[in-house]
Amino acid sequence: MASFLSSFVNRLDKKGRVSVPAAFRAALGVEASGIMVFRALQHDALDACSPAHLEKLGDSIETLDLAPEIFELIETTIFGGAQFLPFDSEGRISLPEELAAAAGIGELVNFVGRRTTFQMWEPRKFAAHAETMRATARTHEISLSKI
Repeated sequence: MASFLSSFVNRLDKKGRVSVPAAFRAALGVEASGIMVFRALQHDALDACSPAHLEKLGDSIETLDLAPEIFELIETTIFGGAQFLPFDSEGRISLPEELAAAAGIGELVNFVGRRTTFQMWEPRKFAAHAETMRATARTHEISLSKI
């Protein structure tokens, strides 16, 4: 699978449909019929990935030595909250109102690539988050040339 890269802002229509960026649909592969979406654990945003990636995540937690309460947390919040959102013929998904509200998404959705997954944010919230991340990177002197 190709990586989810870059950031795109798309508009929700009156029916709650939004076009998943073409680059992200391409990264999912031509056989993809939709995406898995669930509330992000650390931010007021939504995490999204392919169904195959969510299955891979499920397989990987089985091999970890997790405390029972952490295992329960992951299963309840991620797997229990995951929804499959199919693509329509134009590459759009219908974003459920409860997911949009949880992330504070209104008219616009900022799709943000994160290599093997992507997130969906309210654009102003993402802009503030991105600035915080850049400031933190500067504080810790993080640079790709140092990695």
